[in-house]
Amino acid sequence: MARAMFEYTKTILNKVSFDANLFCKEVQKALQRLLPYEIEELKIFIESLINENPDLNECLIYLKA
Repeated sequence: MARAMFEYTKTILNKVSFDANLFCKEVQKALQRLLPYEIEELKIFIESLINENPDLNECLIYLKA
């Protein structure tokens, strides 16, 4: 079940990657819902999205925990 939440989170982040504010809100939600090892995978996924869309760079502050 938890893996399904991870995949759902990736889908949502892809869909809102056009807007940095929405993206940051969804990142914050994901950090509350996902398991620690999934958060590590999510960081890698988000870094790849940031490479494609540098405007999302401001959301990195939420991942520096």
